[in-house]
Amino acid sequence: MFGPIVHALGARPNFVKAAPVIGALAGVEQAVVHTGQHYDERMSEIFFRELGLPEPDVNLGVGSGSHAAQTAALMPRLEQEFLARSPGLIVVYGDVNSTIAAALVAAKLHIPVAHVEAGLRSFDMTMPEEVNRRLTDQLSDLCFVTSPEAVGHLAREGVPVDRVHFVGNPMIDTLLRNLDRFDTAAVRAAYDLPERYVLATMHRPANVDDPDVAGVLVRRLHEVADLTDLVIPLHPRGREVLLAAGLADHPRVRPLEPLGYLEFIAAVRGAAATVTDSGGLQEETTILGVPCLTVRPNTERPITITHGTNRLVTFDELVPAARKALQADPSSHRTPPLWDGQAGPRIAQVIKEWMP
Repeated sequence: MFGPIVHALGARPNFVKAAPVIGALAGVEQAVVHTGQHYDERMSEIFFRELGLPEPDVNLGVGSGSHAAQTAALMPRLEQEFLARSPGLIVVYGDVNSTIAAALVAAKLHIPVAHVEAGLRSFDMTMPEEVNRRLTDQLSDLCFVTSPEAVGHLAREGVPVDRVHFVGNPMIDTLLRNLDRFDTAAVRAAYDLPERYVLATMHRPANVDDPDVAGVLVRRLHEVADLTDLVIPLHPRGREVLLAAGLADHPRVRPLEPLGYLEFIAAVRGAAATVTDSGGLQEETTILGVPCLTVRPNTERPITITHGTNRLVTFDELVPAARKALQADPSSHRTPPLWDGQAGPRIAQVIKEWMP
């Protein structure tokens, strides 16, 4: 007998990607294991309510920690859950520590793994996320790909072609499904935001872990704020370092607490431009047509540059790029192939056909 499909989720991007997959698998026995990697209410529980996700069957409550400590703490807890549930398939999402921990445990227990968002590559092994996504793909029986170049990456790494399925982007399913709920006017009123602003998010270790690097970043963000108001919801990772570097000292910088999904995307939708090191925001701005400046030397999502509004920038390039973005007409962007709101049903169909 085929056991339940277990979705292992840990961080806010996982929830956004999982919602359309879980919905499309309605009628199939499923369970949701929340690892507790993101545990703040604004980073976790609110997503379940807003996206209509079922309440997690269990929350492992792993909390924060170094990459090694967090991954190590998760593995015995996930092993216990998987042994108790006897899953027929473990579905993991993206590139967070919860994803690689669940994939490793499942592989050692000989439980098949499906990886949603497989094949993305930055080719930068200093990024913990790159390590996680590469290893997860090697352990996965089903690799669900969001963009065409990812198929080639997996082929070059020896992943058998019958494991790879180009299905589109379930994060975009969630975005398109909720377009009518992104109330920019309400967010402006709730947080006293100006009519014109740049929205920023920063949390990557390379940008926020080193106080000296964070200090340079803050100075550049202040220069962006000289151009127009800058709104920045602060991720728990990096919050203290950025504030210690003087982020809030500029009169036109508006630090906020983390926002729920609907409020955050409403704020993005209303922004004149975004500054980020996030992967998901590169994709969301591609669909919304908002200029996106990604403060990183590389991206695992190059399709957001070739088809979207995204541009990679260094610290020194950020301010002139922001000035240009604030004057740009982003209407020339294209929609990437299969980013049409139907990725979840495609994933569900592949899984159903794969099941014995």
